[in-house]
Amino acid sequence: MERLFRSLKSEWIPDTWYRSLAEAKMDIGRYLMGFYNQQRPHTANRGISPHAAEEKLKTVSGVS
Repeated sequence: MERLFRSLKSEWIPDTWYRSLAEAKMDIGRYLMGFYNQQRPHTANRGISPHAAEEKLKTVSGVS
């Protein structure tokens, strides 16, 4: 979790912050579900995204 929050703060949250709580929730949700899980490479996953690592595991284990 600490790495997630560090990445969120350093890669995503704008220097000007947000105008409202709703705007922050929407933008941070986009970061977590869109970029962080789907696209961002993670060294713990040998350079692939968490989503790709999970799909690979499903393929190997035969779970759908």
